[in-house]
This record gives sequence, structure tokens and C-alpha cells, in this order.
Amino acid sequence: MQNASVKTVDEQKKIRTRKEIIIVAVFLFTVFMFFVCLFVGSSNMSVKDGFDALANKSTNANNRIMWNIRFPRVLAAVVAGAGLAVAGLIMQTCLGNVMASPSTLGVSNAAVFGANLSIIGFAGGFLTMGKNMADAVNSFNPFAVSMVAFVFSVASTLLVLGLCRLRNFSPNTIVLAGIAIGAIWTAGTTILQFFATDVGLSAAVIWSFGDLGRATYTQDYFMLGIVGAAIITFLCLSWRFNAMLGGDNMAKSVGVNVTALRVSALLISSLITAVCVSFLGIIGFVGIICPHVVKRLLGHNHVVSIPMTALTGSLLLLVADTLSRSIAGGTALPVGAITSLLGAPFFLIMLFARRDSKNV
Repeated sequence: MQNASVKTVDEQKKIRTRKEIIIVAVFLFTVFMFFVCLFVGSSNMSVKDGFDALANKSTNANNRIMWNIRFPRVLAAVVAGAGLAVAGLIMQTCLGNVMASPSTLGVSNAAVFGANLSIIGFAGGFLTMGKNMADAVNSFNPFAVSMVAFVFSVASTLLVLGLCRLRNFSPNTIVLAGIAIGAIWTAGTTILQFFATDVGLSAAVIWSFGDLGRATYTQDYFMLGIVGAAIITFLCLSWRFNAMLGGDNMAKSVGVNVTALRVSALLISSLITAVCVSFLGIIGFVGIICPHVVKRLLGHNHVVSIPMTALTGSLLLLVADTLSRSIAGGTALPVGAITSLLGAPFFLIMLFARRDSKNV
């Protein structure tokens, strides 16, 4: 009996050591990819020139490339990756659905509709843009497009949660309502695009691509404020999320107001998604892949999984952005396409590798 106890203690120490190694390794790899992403580009800037540019000691051109183009892009990858990943983790916990993601409540669909309405309807398209590309460039206001997309994303979330009050915020009801509302936004987007001019349609489609290159310091700081505050809030509520893993009855037995927690957490997660999508476009699979990887490697304790999911999300988007600027010969591919190309096969492998895959 004593030997069994000692063995259990030894196994726990090995597990704890393995988790610590994973945490340190992910952190170091994220820092490494941060600098790799900074130094990759079409300007053929050397590593030495890159570090000099970071210190503002290189040429004016290199300094501008580093601080005005690359750094806002890399910062956006770090912040948006962390935000989308944590939003996915919290949604999976609150809905009790391993397939839940930031698009579950139709947030991304609503953002796309809002952006299309702004580009095609307000900024141009069939109302003012006509068929002149110069007019399109002059009338297109990226910040206004992002704000309209954000407003529709938040409105979609509030609409879904409002409808679900009729069924006491059942997780299944929330998922189904989100799918239905998302389908309505998609239909609205299709109708808008049908009446758009070629120029308006092209502008709207290009916006929907997940593109970190459009990020500015103002947008980065805005996203950082929202994502940072949300992650801190989730960490403060981590023990409540742990209680929800045992089911609603278990959580209620330890004093958790399950309905209030579910609604507030989903609203905050949707707010994160709305901010990131409205500024950067659609970036898929980050909110599904990263939480699954972290839970498989480090367990379900939200005290650990929340910060590690954020770190893993940043790492995934940094890798995707590096690849997007490396494989196209000087042209940056949409980072949303790269995350899907990386995420979909990886998710399928992880899904079918589970012994209990039939119960997923």
C-alpha cells in the first residue's frame, strides 16, 4: 500500500515536470517565432539589420519597415491569436461542446455582413462607388468598415442571448440559435453581394480574408485592451469554469450562478471575436485547435489552460503569418487561409486519434 502511494506521488511529480517543460517550451518557441515573424519579409533585410531597426539604428527605410509595417502586424498576430483561442476555450466550457468556437454565435457571419454593408452600401458599391477604382480607394474607410462590422457582431450576440432567454439559456439552444442567426447574416451578405458592382464586390471579398497586414497600432492597442481585460476576467473566474466541467448541477452545488456565468462569459468571448474579426477579417480554426491542444497536453484546469491557450493561439498565428509571407514569393497570402490549411488536417488527425472519438 505504501509502495503504491509512493508510486502515485512519483507519477504526479513526473506529470508536473512534463507539464512545466511543455509550458516553458511553448513560451520560448513563441518568443522565437515573434522575432522570426518580424524578420521575414520581401525587403531582404538581414537579421542584423532587423535588430538594428528595432533599436532605430538602421537605415530610415529599414526603421520604417520594422516599426510601421512589421511590428503592428506581428503585434496583431500575438493579440488576436490569444484572444480567439481563449474565446474558443471559454465557449467550449460554457456550452459543453468540444466543437464550439468563436463562430458559434454567428459573430463572424455578422461581422462579414456589417463589413459588406459598409463597403457595398455605405462606402460604395451600388450606392456611390460606381465602377471607378479610384473612387473606391478614396471612399473606402477601413476604420468605418471595422466599426460597422463590430456593431453587427455585438448585435448578433445580444440577439442570440436574448432569444435564448425563452429557453433558460440551455447550451444546446444557444448553439442552435447561433447557427440560425449566422445563416440569416450569411443570406444577407449574399443579397448585398448580388447587387454590388464588380469593384464593390472585390473590395468586400478582399476584406473577408484574414489579413494581419491591415493592422495599425491604434487597432492593436484597442484589441490588446479588450483581450487583456477579458483574459484577466476569465482567470479570476477560473475556479467557476472548473466547476462547470462537472456539469451545471455540480457547479450550482458549490455556489456558482451558472446562467449568469454562461451569459457573461459568452458575451465577453463574443466581444473578443467581434473586435478581432472586425479589424482583421475571418481567421478560422484558432479557437478550435488551440484549446484542444492545451487540454490534451496540460489538462482542463482553467488556471493553467487559459494563459496557455492564449500563448498557443499567439504561436499559431505567428507561425501562420510567417508562412503566409514566406511561401508566395514576396506576396503575403491571407493568414486566415493558412490557419485553415494548418488547422483542419491537424484537427482531423487529433480527432481520429482519440480512443473515445465515437463519443466526441
